[in-house]
Amino acid sequence: MRIKTPFLLSGLLLIPALKVQAFCGFYVAKAGSSLYNEKSEVIMVRDGLRNVITMSNDFKGSAKDFAMVVPVPVVLKESDIRVIERGLFDRWDAYSAPRLVEYFDHNPCQENLVEVVSTSKRRTVSKESNRDMEEDESFGVKIEARYSIGEYDIMVLSAEQSGGLKDWLIQNGYAVPPSAEEVLMPYIRSGMKFFVVKVNLKQLQHTGFNYLRPIQIKFESERFMLPIRLGMANSQGEQDLIVYAITRNGAVECSNYRTVDLPTGNKIPTFIKQDFGSFYKDLFAKEHRRQGSNAVFTEYAWNVSPNWGGMKCDPCVGLPPNYADLIESGADWLQTDPRAFFTRLHVRYGRELFPQDLFFTQTANVQNRQARYVITWPAQGAMDCSEAKQYLQSLPERRGLELQELAMLTGWNTDAYQGYIKDGKAPKANNGKEGSFPILYTPDRGDDGKGGGWPWLLAMSVLALGLLFAGMRKQQGQPATS
Repeated sequence: MRIKTPFLLSGLLLIPALKVQAFCGFYVAKAGSSLYNEKSEVIMVRDGLRNVITMSNDFKGSAKDFAMVVPVPVVLKESDIRVIERGLFDRWDAYSAPRLVEYFDHNPCQENLVEVVSTSKRRTVSKESNRDMEEDESFGVKIEARYSIGEYDIMVLSAEQSGGLKDWLIQNGYAVPPSAEEVLMPYIRSGMKFFVVKVNLKQLQHTGFNYLRPIQIKFESERFMLPIRLGMANSQGEQDLIVYAITRNGAVECSNYRTVDLPTGNKIPTFIKQDFGSFYKDLFAKEHRRQGSNAVFTEYAWNVSPNWGGMKCDPCVGLPPNYADLIESGADWLQTDPRAFFTRLHVRYGRELFPQDLFFTQTANVQNRQARYVITWPAQGAMDCSEAKQYLQSLPERRGLELQELAMLTGWNTDAYQGYIKDGKAPKANNGKEGSFPILYTPDRGDDGKGGGWPWLLAMSVLALGLLFAGMRKQQGQPATS
């Protein structure tokens, strides 16, 4: 059996159609503006009490309207903050994203078939106010620090009460989410500060970039966590967050919500290659529901130590991280200790089922894991030997098992795909064009497979009986009554 091109599903394909906001802060826009973010990612490095967090977003809108508020445990120094290039996130995503790998059966009539591995290919699928912002004792807000770094103007605030901080932001021209006061209070009570970021338009023009670069902060704290509650203040639904976590040794797991592995290694129909993105999105949605909609999923975990001689991916869909990527992410211990372990976590969260921030722990688990799905193409060439007959007879059964896997993983109704069992061809869409296939869903029947779907089945049965009865009356020359 030979292996060919693996395909990557980038983090972008994992995000649903709804608009989502920042993972660990809320966006505050100039009054009258509408801001939203479609994708949240964070690189999180933990070593002892030291934390390095790099935040990226897919902000849509005018840069003059951008502002972000993020809780931090201490007053950050200027040396604790820097701007990095977006490419670092792209490389971690390309390396660790869920993947589809193709295998090719060997021809039973040919011997000594050479294994061929192709190269990896990626498929993915504020206008500044003139007046200064002043401290106001009546609000109980204090500006602890103020910096200009790259294209950003940054302040670190402390506050005595959530209402005062909310009023201060409004007083200074920001549209604050209505529920901000409620979500700010727990952070103020715990003594946290607030990292407020805005865009300096002149500096942005000097950089030559037409996008906002990620911001990296570092600090020491006993808490290994991400403050997601604040990001729910202006959320209208569930949000997706991808976490790229790096430690010296061992996978990272969530300590206050369950961390579970996704199904992996499943053999699925070859026509999924046409739309792997839809397949994985529905697989994740089904697993999310099955786990109670309040679990954190491990999509990738692997030893990425620069001096480790083993495979750093299997198969590779992007180049493994190099020494420079790890140092840029914040793993500066590599200068004296070459160990590094990487974990990719995916969490879809909402206010009702995630009432707490995400807290993490470094485990001793060094098992390599990945979300990986397999398609196997039948052998090509002449089938004129005795072994070929048995091989060809086995294909329909194999394809049937692949369809069963597809239904189990995604919840799709595979009745329309039965032709695939016979000839291995992709189903035709309603327009009759090859190269696309219909996605048919069965009603959600719950985790035990019972209930939930019976009203739909009953309705379809009644409709079918009605049509049959009407046809019989027509054949007998009687009018069909409604």
